[in-house]
Amino acid sequence: MKNPTEIWNCIQRHCKKEWKLAFSSTFVLGILMHMPVMLRDIPNHDGLASMYFDQNMITSGRWFLTVACGVSSYYTLPWLIGLLAMLYLGVASVLLTEFLELRQGWAIILTGGLLAVFPSLASTFAYVFTMDGYMLAVLFSVLAVLLTKKYRLGFLPGALCLACSLGIYQSYLPFAVLLCLYGVYMIAASEDAFREKLKKVFRYVWMGGLGLAAYYVILRLLLLIQGKELASYQGISGMGSAPQAGLGGTVLQMYRDFLAFTLKGNVFMNNFFSWGAMILLALSCAATLICLCRQKKWWKSIWFFAIIAVTAVGLPLAMNLILVISPDVTYHLLMRYHWVLLPICMTAAVSRYGEKIPWASWLALACGLVLLFNYGVTDQIAYSNLQKKYEKTYAYCVRLLDRIEQTPGYYQGIPIAMIGVVGDQSYPTTDLTGDVTAGMIGMGGDSLLYTGANYQAFIQNYLGATLNILPPEAMEDMYYSEPYREMESFPAPDSIRIIDGVLYIKTENRE
Repeated sequence: MKNPTEIWNCIQRHCKKEWKLAFSSTFVLGILMHMPVMLRDIPNHDGLASMYFDQNMITSGRWFLTVACGVSSYYTLPWLIGLLAMLYLGVASVLLTEFLELRQGWAIILTGGLLAVFPSLASTFAYVFTMDGYMLAVLFSVLAVLLTKKYRLGFLPGALCLACSLGIYQSYLPFAVLLCLYGVYMIAASEDAFREKLKKVFRYVWMGGLGLAAYYVILRLLLLIQGKELASYQGISGMGSAPQAGLGGTVLQMYRDFLAFTLKGNVFMNNFFSWGAMILLALSCAATLICLCRQKKWWKSIWFFAIIAVTAVGLPLAMNLILVISPDVTYHLLMRYHWVLLPICMTAAVSRYGEKIPWASWLALACGLVLLFNYGVTDQIAYSNLQKKYEKTYAYCVRLLDRIEQTPGYYQGIPIAMIGVVGDQSYPTTDLTGDVTAGMIGMGGDSLLYTGANYQAFIQNYLGATLNILPPEAMEDMYYSEPYREMESFPAPDSIRIIDGVLYIKTENRE
């Protein structure tokens, strides 16, 4: 048996410089970029109820999430969770570098950097209590396609990796699918015989099919063992069923969503610089492929044009595959991390096939740096507003709690009826980041409070007081009662009143 020193030296000898560069660029840039949120305890509205959460979300189809998040404990520990997340993402960057066969240092750095700064990652940090698990899901997605590519029977362990990724978060399925498509293009560009190419392509098909089947079978078995059913949240209970809109309606929705988010989502391309960089990057990629086409005389083959047509038609569908799994899903930015693969794959194509057109490489490098800087600035704007949301929420709750406790007749445990929003008449909107954070769930707005349960959790965890806030179903009739309608909204003197033994709090005028 080898001792630890011998094993370490063996790892050092077999660790390629490309791997070291990929890991360090992702890990270091990720730590630097997301340190503002890693060093603070800034919850969002969901995080208020997840200070400790065992992540058993099997009813949402996430049967492996409790295992993935268990490494960092089930407490919300931003620094530890952030370190683990960047560690997983750094390893994923290494695997992605190997899959894309990147050998140019500048392309490796851009790939790792884009993985680390894409705004979807910042939005995920708003839900930091699941951050490490989600990044492990990304790692599993990349590992699935790499194993499938590298080994003749690699689709078998690859299918298991894909099933685990889906068991953490189903939204990373398109991540694996897009990489499979790029792998197919690499196979098509190779010098292998047609039969050998076909065998390699079908490895990806087998991996995907077996992975989905394994995920679904394991999910059903665990639901049966735990005596639970899929929840209606995000339409997950409809998984495996036909879409209500029909196949044609679902496909149309997928195209619309792809175009809406890509062109008007204000995230992927959110200003003049990112628009220009993405267009020029696409131009350099197109020039590289045209040069490669002329060199290999692909224009003489009908297969070349068939692949182009299939790509144009199929790319929006591949990007939005989650709509097939959960037809009623409401997309948000956490679920769109795979969009980062578009500039990454274009950069990889230029790096790998554009040796004879140096200007394309220079243009791709310049565009990649612009995107890195632009996305990094976007992340910092989002984190700045997240901090301000917390400060404003804290100040608001201090004032509210003081008024509650000073109300004549108040006692510990008195039933409290209130809604969760903060009235915008007494407290006008002060968020200046709307143009940047409007599409970044968890990052925009002025307050962390949306429900009575949010108030209860925030005041308990950050102010050290326990309030007995009634559930929504117990307050339906109260909201429409005449005494409540006559009350003014907080901080007016008449905004807090005890009626029939219940403490009414009116936070906004509600008709």
